[in-house]
Amino acid sequence: MPLRSSLSALLAIVLLGLMGLAGCGTPRETVTVTDRPEAPSETDAPATDSAAPLVTVPSDYDTVTVGRFDRGKLWLPNELPSQYFEERYNLTPDAEWRTKAMRAALRFGENCSGSFVSPRGLVMTNHHCAREHVTALPDSGGHYLREGFYASSSGQEKRTRSLHVDQLVDIEMVTDRVTDNLVESGDTRGTQRQRQVRQLEEQMTAQAKEEDEHLRVDIVSLYRGVQYAAYTYRRYDDVRLVMVPEQALGFFGGEKDNFTYPRHTLDVAFFRVYNQEGEPLRNQHHFSWDRGGAEAGEAVFAVGNPGTTSRLDMVSQFEYERDHRLPGRLDVLRSRSSLMGEYITNNPDTAAAYDLQNAYFSIQNTVKSLQGQLRGLEDPYLMARRAKAVQSLQDSIQSVDSLKALGQAVREIQRLQQSKRVLAEKEKAFTTFASLQLGSRILGRAVHGYYYDFLRTRGGNPQQIESLREDAESIGNWPASLERAFIEAQFREIRSAYGADHPTMQRLLRNRSISDWAQHLVENSALMDSTSFVDLLDEGYLQSDDPSVTVIEALAPLYLNVSRQMGDLRSSEATLNRRLSTARRAVYGASVPPDATFSLRISDGVVKGYQSEGGDPVPAFTDYDGMYEKHRSRSGGDWALPEQWVPAPDSLDLSTPLNMVSTNDISGGSSGSPLLNRDLEVVGLVFDSNMEALPNQYLYRTQQGRAISVDGRGILEALEAVYGADPLVRELTGERPAGASTSR
Repeated sequence: MPLRSSLSALLAIVLLGLMGLAGCGTPRETVTVTDRPEAPSETDAPATDSAAPLVTVPSDYDTVTVGRFDRGKLWLPNELPSQYFEERYNLTPDAEWRTKAMRAALRFGENCSGSFVSPRGLVMTNHHCAREHVTALPDSGGHYLREGFYASSSGQEKRTRSLHVDQLVDIEMVTDRVTDNLVESGDTRGTQRQRQVRQLEEQMTAQAKEEDEHLRVDIVSLYRGVQYAAYTYRRYDDVRLVMVPEQALGFFGGEKDNFTYPRHTLDVAFFRVYNQEGEPLRNQHHFSWDRGGAEAGEAVFAVGNPGTTSRLDMVSQFEYERDHRLPGRLDVLRSRSSLMGEYITNNPDTAAAYDLQNAYFSIQNTVKSLQGQLRGLEDPYLMARRAKAVQSLQDSIQSVDSLKALGQAVREIQRLQQSKRVLAEKEKAFTTFASLQLGSRILGRAVHGYYYDFLRTRGGNPQQIESLREDAESIGNWPASLERAFIEAQFREIRSAYGADHPTMQRLLRNRSISDWAQHLVENSALMDSTSFVDLLDEGYLQSDDPSVTVIEALAPLYLNVSRQMGDLRSSEATLNRRLSTARRAVYGASVPPDATFSLRISDGVVKGYQSEGGDPVPAFTDYDGMYEKHRSRSGGDWALPEQWVPAPDSLDLSTPLNMVSTNDISGGSSGSPLLNRDLEVVGLVFDSNMEALPNQYLYRTQQGRAISVDGRGILEALEAVYGADPLVRELTGERPAGASTSR
């Protein structure tokens, strides 16, 4: 989706950031590391007071030590810590093991993970990853999600509209091809690198498509741009729904249980990939099922595509997140959550018709996630532990003559945070301005139309223009009163950030108040309707007399200016981060994994309960009996079970494990990742983390932080005892009934 031109790249930065609002971010870049650090030029080394301390550790925490895995366990599939695996688990991840893990895992759509779980193209992912695709089915009418769906034969499987899955088939290190002859200085810092990445990506994709038209290449930036790798994916776009449980099961406990444990939810869905001939795909690699499941203390491995982490940041960057970025985003999203929640409560039928519940869940999910991250950064122990790590890195850098110049980057990063603080309030005002999902429909379409016309009239790249148009056309409609409320909220945030006396505010609000503008736009703008908006794009949006043109021509320069300024600061910050990562790589080698970037990672852990903050033991497993107890004690609501589950069927074994927790590193997402035993057999399906794990975005800890999965035994029990999906169970387990074949 990234839009890449001098102007649209700024929009891309904002749009990519906003994609994280849905809970599973999808950053495109990934990088690998070089063997020798780049030597910065003399002009890159700023004059500083070398005697000034770079980091300080509060005296109350001067005994804090840096943990071996503070920076996580999100291992690259081509750079697994084999010696550690052998020592810890007596496991040697040989080429066959790594290949199976890589080829059976999938990227599911734009935000989630999935996996092949049979040799006939069967794909497993989360219910919450499937939701939008199930509701978009032409004949769904919403009832497939509410009532569940199961196709007992391939002829009953429902083809999705725009869902695709990507299978990683090859990883090639291309650092030299990106960085050779690269000169970065002044205003070109980062721009040349992005251009090199884009050109190489396009070149390698074209070459791959000569072999197979379904192949595509993403250039992935790892270790903050120290290394680059070309990830070649095979895309499958004929994906059909096989089974999804009722929403009451897939989201049992609702928002109140989100990011909590113990949990009791059946957050699973199954799809099937079809080949070009319209037959189920015959795939070589898949994860088989372990009917026996996992036990407490057993080693387990999560294989998926986590969104983003920030574990390589400096303390000053954490402080900026804590004091400015996270509070600002939370303010805006709480406002939108309140507006949308109130509308859904007062207009349930209309809200259902517009499928607002999914958007509402995305906002609530993000708010809760950001709250957990913020609590982590407010923990002085976490900050002290990170400060110790920064000081340790700095000491190591200063002990090596060839690295000393790189150490100045820590102080320069500190200085950049002050510049970012100056712009923080203005950036906050545009948090949802161009969001495809969470912003005003009219303003979102307007900003896309503004850039679309700009690129068309200035000879922009046709692919970029088409990508921008696709994004613009994907913005769905909203009811008028909700749209009006979102426009008013957006206008007030901009006025608050810039001041009522700002020339733009004076000009825009001279003849109309904020509420009048919102009402006028809703009643008179063609951008209220997706079809009318597309017609306007064809005719020339900025040349029309649509009232939104006046608004966007006033606000877009403000948006563009703050985006450009923040983009410049973050580009400089990225260069400094890259220097520090170069030094870190030289000091620590591959023992420190890169931050997550929505590329495939393998994370090791063990099934393990924990103690709550009050000291109470929290078990590693929950079961169906606990689910029914919640149903009874909570008297319905988010804990109400579907009709066919009440009373519990006689065939349902209530002692069957339903959810489980493990110490796997899934920070940054990983929704839909299979949880596997040492033989790469399915024992669970990752769907969430507990609140205690949310600060793992910044520093990985396992005292209480846990990944939460649906237990594989619980999935099979539901399929067999409640849904009567015996053919699906046989396909998953490879079991063949007497006298029958496995074909469906």
